[in-house]
Amino acid sequence: MSETVIDQVALEFREVMARVCTPVAVITAFDDQRPHGTTISAFTSLSMGPPMVLVSLDRGSDLLAIIRRTGRFGVNVLAHDQADVAMRFARKGADKFDGIVWSESSALPRLDGTSGWLACTTESLVDGGDHVVALGNIAATGVAPVAPLTYHDRVFGTHRAFEVAS
Repeated sequence: MSETVIDQVALEFREVMARVCTPVAVITAFDDQRPHGTTISAFTSLSMGPPMVLVSLDRGSDLLAIIRRTGRFGVNVLAHDQADVAMRFARKGADKFDGIVWSESSALPRLDGTSGWLACTTESLVDGGDHVVALGNIAATGVAPVAPLTYHDRVFGTHRAFEVAS
């Protein structure tokens, strides 16, 4: 394939993927005692037996280096009103946790007010293009009766069930 065709496929792929509604989460880990986190929208359940998830992290991510070293990560499924949290953790910098309410849970940073929480041990790391997929075994969970934050067509939103016709 020519470079022009590959570039066109990449542009169209980006547009197709913008039309896929994805969950928004902040992946967290400790580097010694300092919390680290990054926003992702590429994660999903992988297995129920045993319970596992997969998360996709940029190959150059500082957080990925910590996960490689520690073998642990937290998945904070953001709530519908946490778009500001998603934006904060999407940027670079060491001050992402400044002003954010969080606690330690299962030896991992856990953000307050989330829709769900998973503490994971790393099963394996799989190369995938410019990202690495972390397969995580679920060690602990938490859930709140709050609608999750989603990302679709380059904007934040949340899920709403169809109205059932009577």
